[in-house]
Amino acid sequence: MTSHALTTIDRATFALVIVDIQERLAEAMEARDRVIAATSKLARLAAMLDAPILVTRQYPRGLGSTVPELEELLVELAEDGANVQVVDKLSFCCSCEPDFTEALCATGRGQVVLAGMETHICIAQTALALARSGSAVHVVADACCSRDSANHEVALDRLRAADVVVTTSESVMYEAVGRAGTPEFKALLGIVKG
Repeated sequence: MTSHALTTIDRATFALVIVDIQERLAEAMEARDRVIAATSKLARLAAMLDAPILVTRQYPRGLGSTVPELEELLVELAEDGANVQVVDKLSFCCSCEPDFTEALCATGRGQVVLAGMETHICIAQTALALARSGSAVHVVADACCSRDSANHEVALDRLRAADVVVTTSESVMYEAVGRAGTPEFKALLGIVKG
């Protein structure tokens, strides 16, 4: 087992990557609302902790833009000073896109928190590639989905077997904040209850 599987979220080294939560793709997802809600909480947390947020869109001409409720939040966070970047792509694996790789490298972050669609395609391919390249990768199970839940579950099992950390949005948030009794913790409670 590699050290990647033993890591917890480090607020100073994580970047949030939101993969392909797009209009036409999201329409086909049974878990659409759960994934958008969990991803929105992660985005609020990342902004609060000054962690970069990378958002990918797979072939937006065909699949549309990021779903409106998430896009509105990301625009609001960016207007408030959050580091939000959008990368359009054609490759299923984000790491096969030079613009994505360049944007991620520019963050200087070695830990990647992945959320998005679909778990068994873009999330799995990206997680495996990032782990191979030395990143500590955390796939957020409740912030990911596939059209077929069996594909989602098999992908999570496959990622665990490859020493990618499979986690939940609340685990990420509480690990990143680290302790109670602080203004950040109070803000976190607002995000969790949000």
